Amino acid sequence: MFVRHLQVTDFRSWPHADLPLQRGPSVLVGPNGQGKTNLVEAVGYVATLGSHRVATDAPLVRHGASRAVVRTAVVNQDRELLVELEITPGKANRARLNRAPVPRPRDVLGILRTVLFAPEDLALVRGDPGERRRFLDELLVLRAPRFAGVRADYDRVLKQRSALLKTAGSARRAGSGGDIRTLDVWDGHLARHGAQLLAARLDLVADLAPHVAAAYAGVAPESRPVRVTYRSTLGGSLPEGYGEPGGPRASVEELEAALLAELYEVRQQELERGVCLVGPHRDELELVLGDILARGYASHGESWSFALALRLGSFELLKGDGGEPVLVLDDVFAELDHRRRRRLAEVAATAEQVLVTAAVAEDVPDELDGARYEVRDGEVSRVR
Repeated sequence: MFVRHLQVTDFRSWPHADLPLQRGPSVLVGPNGQGKTNLVEAVGYVATLGSHRVATDAPLVRHGASRAVVRTAVVNQDRELLVELEITPGKANRARLNRAPVPRPRDVLGILRTVLFAPEDLALVRGDPGERRRFLDELLVLRAPRFAGVRADYDRVLKQRSALLKTAGSARRAGSGGDIRTLDVWDGHLARHGAQLLAARLDLVADLAPHVAAAYAGVAPESRPVRVTYRSTLGGSLPEGYGEPGGPRASVEELEAALLAELYEVRQQELERGVCLVGPHRDELELVLGDILARGYASHGESWSFALALRLGSFELLKGDGGEPVLVLDDVFAELDHRRRRRLAEVAATAEQVLVTAAVAEDVPDELDGARYEVRDGEVSRVR
């Protein structure tokens, strides 16, 4: 899989950019603030319908423009597909496949798969649990695009149920009782969609964990071993072995029953607090370094190594599934020491396509010496 051509219009800082690409390494070099990251961000957006830098679409549209357009020609097993995305803040985005409209933008998910490593990834280790849940869900959708719909359904139900809890809780505190007759219905919806998402996450962590451990050992061989585990709000109600390498595949039916039972147990607490206390939205991907949590205890170098291991592990997992992803390395070599640079370059050199951004060409290891582009003054041009 590789991107043969990228074209953007009014995306971030670019009124227009046209970038032919090829297999192997492609390095975008230029001073900071010239738009290198914006170009690889556009590639990532086609793969995930999201940005690794911002939570909403509005900042992706160039100031003064009403919409942005991203077009990519993606080659997968000698078949080329043209994916076009139109981003319009305040309105529904639109997508085309081979110039024909598709019903929903998420219908193009899976055509392009990317794994992106960027300075923002330090938040995977040092940030709050939401960063790690987002990492899991984005990887889950890359692996199985149908889970974009599952996640959207869960978020919709969670929003409705949370609003009901908040309203009913406020009414009870005011002494008027509060109408909770529909809460059982929303419990069922939350448990059904939540069980699908939870089962998929548990299976994903079980498959990903060995790859992350191996990648970390390669990046930091002198450090303590690492592991990733999934901590659910179900606690001891989670069936034994779920989410563990070599363990049983998670049963959606079992998890749905467990979620319903737990929701019943905490209902009074939820009404008192006005929030939903049970479900995948409160779960955590725990990153363990030796026998302690990496968050708050890992050194700067260990945190970088763990973040890198998560991305390299993701790359190997997707590669093993078939349909090797495009590897995107956004301005990371300047942040890494010589050993981590070398290890990352060794893995990246095996990718069918790797896109690299760097402020200084000398920061890019020789293993990734391929096509070279200069990005400067609103233009991108191939120099080698």
